[in-house]
Amino acid sequence: MKVLVTGGAGYIGGHMVLALRDAGHDSVVLDNLSTGFRWSVPEDVPLVVGDVGDYELVLQTLRAHSIDAIVHFAAKLIVPESLRDPLGYHLNNTVKSRSLLAAAVAAGVETFVFSSTAAVYGNASDRPIAEDAPLAPLSPYGSSKQLTEVMLREVAAAHGMRFVVLRYFNVAGADPAMRHGQCTANATHLIKVAVQTALGMRPSMEVFGTDYPTPDGTCIRDYIHVSDLISAHMRALDHLGAGGESLVANCGYGHGYSVSEVIDTVRKVSGRPLEARIALRRDGDPVTIVADSTRLRSSLDWQPRYDDLATIVEHTLRWETMLRERNLKL
Repeated sequence: MKVLVTGGAGYIGGHMVLALRDAGHDSVVLDNLSTGFRWSVPEDVPLVVGDVGDYELVLQTLRAHSIDAIVHFAAKLIVPESLRDPLGYHLNNTVKSRSLLAAAVAAGVETFVFSSTAAVYGNASDRPIAEDAPLAPLSPYGSSKQLTEVMLREVAAAHGMRFVVLRYFNVAGADPAMRHGQCTANATHLIKVAVQTALGMRPSMEVFGTDYPTPDGTCIRDYIHVSDLISAHMRALDHLGAGGESLVANCGYGHGYSVSEVIDTVRKVSGRPLEARIALRRDGDPVTIVADSTRLRSSLDWQPRYDDLATIVEHTLRWETMLRERNLKL
């Protein structure tokens, strides 16, 4: 199978490229390198530097490499930023996805895996949320992903495309072999921020609200290891490759941890102090959001390997330590 990975020089997309390579599949990366890194793409994987919204470039790439499937990661993904720049998010995440889909139709690509988000659910209940729950995003980020899901479903119905939409919960961790991890300098992911604070790379971190209706007053999230998330993508490609029907599936473990629990785990795993300052709530943050992953497990025969918060933190800690040591040598 030949797979185009959009955003394949980034955090999650980079792990996908490694997994495809490990499985013996050919991949091509399309990335504008706005947040991705050229060095993260293996030398034997073609890298097309360009924008996913460049219709002619994408069409040329699909045809030149005889692409069978597209796995679409390229997107902006910071909720507070999307509230400040809704038009930018809809341009990048919705309009450019429309262009990508148009090129896929023109090139005859019939298999598509889309990186969506639990943000499409909005302020979910305190119970694990299933895929048929009402969609009520609280941010332009969530709305932009929801609209792309709608486009994908309608394009599939009109043109015979089959797809899997994977709605991510909170992705964290790094490749256990330390080949790849989160490299963005000013990342906002809680576990990465907490680990960097424990390592002294940040003087302190903020906890955005301690007055939520949860046991300790902080928000609760379902954290999934990036390698388990990527295994879901691989199972999705296998499913579609075997003629499976289109589906939407949540990517999470089915249980959550509060912000305070994450910070305590980072302190314990790192053995270091960590200063966490209390700040005001952020707009667009749901109270609790935990996945019902029944469909992912049953329809795609997915089984996680790293369903343990301490393991996720430990892999993040190793990656951040390695990055820091490498940067000190440069």
